[in-house]
Amino acid sequence: MKTAVNKAYATTNFAELLADFKEITKFRLSVSVVFSAVAGYLLAVDAFSFSTLMLLAVGGYFMVGASNIFNQIIEKDLDALMKRTQNRPIPAGRISKNSAFILALIFTVLGLSALYIINPKTALFGAVSIFLYTSVYTPLKTLTPLSVFAGAIPGAIPFMLGWVAATNQFGIEPGVLFMVQFFWQFPHFWAIGWLLDDDYQKAGFKMLPTGKKDKGTAVQILMYTFWTLVVSLIPVLGITGDLSLSIPGAIVIFLLGLGFLWFSLKLFREKSAKAARILVLASVLYISLLQIVYVLDKWIA
Repeated sequence: MKTAVNKAYATTNFAELLADFKEITKFRLSVSVVFSAVAGYLLAVDAFSFSTLMLLAVGGYFMVGASNIFNQIIEKDLDALMKRTQNRPIPAGRISKNSAFILALIFTVLGLSALYIINPKTALFGAVSIFLYTSVYTPLKTLTPLSVFAGAIPGAIPFMLGWVAATNQFGIEPGVLFMVQFFWQFPHFWAIGWLLDDDYQKAGFKMLPTGKKDKGTAVQILMYTFWTLVVSLIPVLGITGDLSLSIPGAIVIFLLGLGFLWFSLKLFREKSAKAARILVLASVLYISLLQIVYVLDKWIA
């Protein structure tokens, strides 16, 4: 009987530990970053290396995990003020700041080491991403809406990181991949900011470009959605080196972009939480499907 109780307790502890690990590393965000990096890698190669893919996936996860842990250490007191984040492991007291800091350092070393094994440029961009997210984006969130611009830079690195991992070169191809995800960041995060504005205000976060859920913010969301669509279609013009997109692939991207633009327009018209929530989902679907279409277009077309 005692053994059964101990096993149940151990199972519960492991489940809680796993849940805290996923929360402190922002598991879903980290997986999406790995997905973007892998997509960028597959766009650059004609025959992929499984070992390089694994190093990129592991290094990418640790890189983003480290950034998120550092972010939650810095924002511990602010997270405690918001309903959405008050039960995170650090503000809830389940993980101490010291333990979290040690974990973040371990993740940084492991992540950058894995990326360095691939090539030095990949590790360099990984280090830049961690630095910008932790030392620029995070402190700016309570000071200015320009924090979203600062955060869009590390947020756009993963897609191009895969190309750099494959080629050890930075040129027009990874530059375009960077631009696609850079412009996409704005409607995505402003839609989140619109949806969570009341919670963000409790912590003093300035996430919306005008500071309000108003027409000005909605216009900028619409404008950046349009530019995301335009930049996404650049590879079809044949001016982006080894990065190309066929006419059928471009048509699919264009249709996806029209859907993305439609939901941005819907937020502009309605200015509602429901429209913002739908736009968040639409933005995630757009960037995910775009990366899949880019890869399939290369390998099938």
